[in-house]
Amino acid sequence: MDRRTFLKSATGAGMAAATGGLAMPALAQSPSKTLRFVPQANLANFDPIWGTQYVVRNAAALVWDTLYGIDSKFQPQRQMVESEEVSSDGLNWTFKLRSGLKFHDGTSVTSKDVVASLVRWSARDPMGLMLRAIQVELAPVDELTWKWSLKQPFPKMLLALAKNNAPCSFVMPERIARTDPFTQITEYIGSGPMKFLRSDWVPGAKAVFEKFADYKPRSEKADWLAGGKNILVDRVEWVIMPDAATAAAALQNGEVDWWETPLADLVPVLKGHKDINVDIGDPLGNVGAFRMNHLFPPFNNLKVRQAVLTALNQEDYMRAVVGDDEKLWKPLPGFFTPGTPLYTEEGGDILKKRNVAEAKKLLAEAGYKGEPVVCVVAQDMAATKSMGDVTAALLKSIGMNVDFVATDWGTVGSRRAQKTPPGQGGWSMFHTWHAGADCINPAAYTAIRANGDKAWFGWPDVPAVETEVTNWFNAKDLAEEKAAMARLNKAAVENVVFAPTGFYLGYQAWRKNVTGVVSGPLPFFWDVGKA
Repeated sequence: MDRRTFLKSATGAGMAAATGGLAMPALAQSPSKTLRFVPQANLANFDPIWGTQYVVRNAAALVWDTLYGIDSKFQPQRQMVESEEVSSDGLNWTFKLRSGLKFHDGTSVTSKDVVASLVRWSARDPMGLMLRAIQVELAPVDELTWKWSLKQPFPKMLLALAKNNAPCSFVMPERIARTDPFTQITEYIGSGPMKFLRSDWVPGAKAVFEKFADYKPRSEKADWLAGGKNILVDRVEWVIMPDAATAAAALQNGEVDWWETPLADLVPVLKGHKDINVDIGDPLGNVGAFRMNHLFPPFNNLKVRQAVLTALNQEDYMRAVVGDDEKLWKPLPGFFTPGTPLYTEEGGDILKKRNVAEAKKLLAEAGYKGEPVVCVVAQDMAATKSMGDVTAALLKSIGMNVDFVATDWGTVGSRRAQKTPPGQGGWSMFHTWHAGADCINPAAYTAIRANGDKAWFGWPDVPAVETEVTNWFNAKDLAEEKAAMARLNKAAVENVVFAPTGFYLGYQAWRKNVTGVVSGPLPFFWDVGKA
């Protein structure tokens, strides 16, 4: 019995847990000042610069603040910064912090902390790496002021510091920020509106955040990562529930308050509950993806990657992920978010119609000899598990040898960073997704970059893609931006930077006594209250 058939037969049983039909985990009754939240995945590690998992970024947004914050119109707004000045030639930026900002250990936030944080962030972030390449100096001026001098103008500086995709430029104390960016931090002292209670952290079970009394929110109304981050509860408890039926029953019982990613199969039942609100979590949706390792056989061979793309049918993936509701998904002949100003399908014909015979031909031309494809699939994430099952069937259909590694999302997050060969602890492919808010243009789209060792996991090296990224950054008007985007999409498809599996929407659900929940690319806990 497959997952979807099982869920349809088990929905009633899962819901029966609300009346004692199934054993439920023992959860104490939530006090009104504690918000219990079921996140998309386990918080297995907690370094938002070392890794790029959304679950880590989401937790980090509570604990660490940023210099600027992106708003719902995708405009960068001042957050920790009080003011900035840029020289007339665009080469010298001078920033000043707001006064009175503190870390969770009671120490003041200074320009030295900011500089150290930016140094660490810029070693891992694509826009940060672009800044590093043209940097003359990044240094403190006084306690609250620092200067960033460049060899050439970088007009998207504020966007780089405000963007919501991981890694975000979170500000940490200097002593922590000096940790090698390729080594995980072990101390979680933040600058944001909530403290992380490390003593209460049980990976696989829970993570707890406590309101930081000395946080100094901005006076403007909160808007995504911009404005005043006012926390209305005393504690936020993340309760890890990888089983969807268990999470749905807990939400109905009032044992949890907010579920980030309810399974589409269970949404009709939740919508019918008098005490639960259900809505699309993010109208900009998600781009499904699987990444192929460009460093090792078989996917270091372009024809092998093209064979996989030729055999791929996005409808198979989307129905596995979101079910039969066609309003929740659409085909994606490319890499960018549908309905946004720079969306393009240029060069995407290969993704519009599956051709298994042609895929087998390409595989034979590539000289594929049956090398194992180490397919690493997180089983505790419904979307990645569903996509992994479809991919395994796809690869077998064209004659590839699949080594299916069923694991958890935390392990995927660690293993995908390994550059060892697939048979020696490395990997050939893994499944993920990218928030539509990250895929509007190349500025914040880490996954589209193809700059070799500096690229995201899979490490594609495609100069044609990087050329068009540069052309987009240098575009003088919208027409030039669109032209660069079209060429970029074409080059990324032809070289198979990664495999897009379709565009889809997801739900979120919360109890009606919880107020202030909004849609967006991550869960925003500020202004969320509980009666």
